[in-house]
Amino acid sequence: MTRKSIRIALAGGVSLLLALGGTTGTAHATPGSGVTATTLAQYSAGGRDYILREITVAPGGSTGWHYHEGTLYGWVANGTLTHNAADCSVDGIYDAGDFIVEPSGADNVHIGRNLGTTPLVLEVLYVLPDGAPPANDAPDPGCSIR
Repeated sequence: MTRKSIRIALAGGVSLLLALGGTTGTAHATPGSGVTATTLAQYSAGGRDYILREITVAPGGSTGWHYHEGTLYGWVANGTLTHNAADCSVDGIYDAGDFIVEPSGADNVHIGRNLGTTPLVLEVLYVLPDGAPPANDAPDPGCSIR
């Protein structure tokens, strides 16, 4: 799939959620290090904010520890995402072309890292409660991961 077709598919997902009265919510933490984000589309309806963002994590960068208030839907456009859970384990490695769904709640604290030598690029759809921040920072759960 091309990046454009993925964006169209994610935007279509927003439309479907709106049509079905979707009730999922999401938030995303303040970037840790080496992270930039560009908002590609944003729409509010039915008490929800729908945000499509392109997130780039530089080699050696990370998102910082965080959790989401709802489910997050992402696609790896470039690079490799290493995903760690609050118990310090690697709970997923996602390569270019892979999809990721992150569960909601403060009991699902995690961090995303780029351990590779090329930029990690993610296309991410957030479905947030109206006015919610796109991130909820969390303290380091005791891992030696930054």
